[in-house]
Amino acid sequence: MTSEHRTDPAAAPASPWAALQAARRESGAALPADGEPVDERTLSRLKWRCRRGLLENDLFIARFFERHEEHLTHGQARALERLMDLSDNDLLDLLLRRKEPAPELAGTGAAEILSLLRND
Repeated sequence: MTSEHRTDPAAAPASPWAALQAARRESGAALPADGEPVDERTLSRLKWRCRRGLLENDLFIARFFERHEEHLTHGQARALERLMDLSDNDLLDLLLRRKEPAPELAGTGAAEILSLLRND
């Protein structure tokens, strides 16, 4: 009987930034600054995380990445991640201006990202 190395899915980081932070802590490297551009691997993970259940949300998000992925910073990516924590219907309500962001999103950069998502 051989022993295989398996990763526990529950132990996997919940977001690209959690994975990045864990890897940087292990290596002793500093965490990226908010204004630092995201690398290709982080961008790829973020795009995967942004896949939604509603086509309408996916259309807004795809257009956002087409126009802004080259200049996306770590701070903006974290703000986008916060928006992706919302349910599909709540996100769509924000994108269509049916409602405004909750106070807990204030100061996270979510308003800036929401503005970019809406105006694209």
